[in-house]
Amino acid sequence: KIIKLVVLGGSSVGKTALVVRFLTKRFIGDYEANTGALYSRKFTIDGEQISLQVQDTPFVSLEDDTDNICCQEQINRSIYWADGFVFVYSITDYESYRVIRPLHQHIRKIHPNANIPLLLMANKGDLLRARQVSSKEGIQLATELGGTYYEVSARENCEGVHEAFQQLCQEVSRMIGSCNGEKRRGLHLVRPKSPNMQDLKRRLKQALTSKGKSATTL
Repeated sequence: KIIKLVVLGGSSVGKTALVVRFLTKRFIGDYEANTGALYSRKFTIDGEQISLQVQDTPFVSLEDDTDNICCQEQINRSIYWADGFVFVYSITDYESYRVIRPLHQHIRKIHPNANIPLLLMANKGDLLRARQVSSKEGIQLATELGGTYYEVSARENCEGVHEAFQQLCQEVSRMIGSCNGEKRRGLHLVRPKSPNMQDLKRRLKQALTSKGKSATTL
């Protein structure tokens, strides 16, 4: 069984950090520019072997002084391809919270009649002093969108991140199982050259090497 998730959200909210946390249990603070890599791994869920594909995406932004979003065609293709959706905002950035509602409306235009398994992740939960979005606002939005809400910290809360993703995977798995062999929606999404765990390991090694050099300099 193949489960396809897409991770969506505004700029600098920690989408890639959350994906890496979930897949490797490691945290990397600094990343190269997000080009929308596709990561994959196999694991067992509810006793069944699952092939999970997680599509990272460039950021989505609001158009000036409007509630309309501006997103790349690559994101539209990812939305069409995916079985489940992870919306990410930062509790320290109210603008990133504002992106979520019109983003959901945009997905509804692409999938007007589909059941949309949805996870709303409020990231950077360790930066409480800089909070701009309350937990109450996050819970209300998740309820409105029909999704599950998790406030997490990619930096400090590996267990919470893993639990959130796993719950979405279980929901998607049940949804796929209930299709009874019907043809699943979605496009074939072309994989980038470094789509999987090897790419994660390369980026992790680069980050650790960079931190090591900085420590030596100090």
